[in-house]
Amino acid sequence: MNAIPHSMTAIHFEGSGGPEVLVPLTTDVPEPTEGEVLIRVSAAGINRPDVLQRLGLYPPPSGHSPLPGLEVAGEIAATGASSMRFKVGDQVMALVNGGGYAEYVSVDERSVLSIPKGLSLIEAAAIPETYFTVWHNVFERGQLKDGEWFLVHGGTSGIGTTAVQLAKAFGAQVIATAGSKEKCDAVLSLGADYAINYREADFAREVKAVTGGHGVDVILDMVGGDYIAQNLKCAATDGRIIQIAFLQGSKVEINLMPVMLKRLTFTGSTLRTRTAEFKGAVARALETKVWPLIEAGTIRPVIFETFDLQDASDAHRLMESSAHIGKIVLKVRQPDPNGGSF
Repeated sequence: MNAIPHSMTAIHFEGSGGPEVLVPLTTDVPEPTEGEVLIRVSAAGINRPDVLQRLGLYPPPSGHSPLPGLEVAGEIAATGASSMRFKVGDQVMALVNGGGYAEYVSVDERSVLSIPKGLSLIEAAAIPETYFTVWHNVFERGQLKDGEWFLVHGGTSGIGTTAVQLAKAFGAQVIATAGSKEKCDAVLSLGADYAINYREADFAREVKAVTGGHGVDVILDMVGGDYIAQNLKCAATDGRIIQIAFLQGSKVEINLMPVMLKRLTFTGSTLRTRTAEFKGAVARALETKVWPLIEAGTIRPVIFETFDLQDASDAHRLMESSAHIGKIVLKVRQPDPNGGSF
């Protein structure tokens, strides 16, 4: 077993700004406290909240690491007092409270998950943030049911590719919006029943046509702005609209009458500020209900490109270009040749 060093390489922000503010530094390896485990990181996922934090628009909650990175995969390097679920050497993935762009990260054991059989560490690192988000919002808050119509905006993002696959796996009829023919083809290949190019068509009108006038029962939106009013138009009676981000802004003027007339539910959530108990409950639900689908090959994280840890700035440039389909992942270290692989 590899000894734990006193220092490590991590990526930090040299102020707020463009991708160039992401630079490596040498810092102390964190020590796991009671109920925590220390993970020797092999790979870390890139997520939109990392970009917002870099821009100074999404500061970490009190008590969270100021370093970027919300999801990792690797192996348990040490355990704190009262940590009982995992042991040193176990390969795991985790949702972390920042600090994932690093060689080591300490995390509450409740937010750590087993890795489904057949997944590489790169694939595992692409799961926690998006799967936690989609599972809680679409299936717990949105109560998506077998046979219902589901619409996700940004269908080729990490969230989008996850939502398309999960919704289809649980029996929904899936519509996704995307910004090019290539991206529309990509979401169709992942199982979406219909793809709408929002650059070429009014998606609310298209949704009504596709659903025969019924509308969609559940909408997952990270765009906001003008999409908010459009979502009200294409929601079905008793529809549920879940807002998880506002890439085009959160301040809009809209007519709320459809909420009354169609008995709509408009809700939303953020993940980062939720308690360890909440995150642990979502983690156990994923292991029980979703991991069998991954192991059966029904769903799988979509990896677009990987970058070395020191090239985190290039990974952010790619994310901001929106040219990717699926997830972008940092390779932090090569795994032990006697166990696990990328």
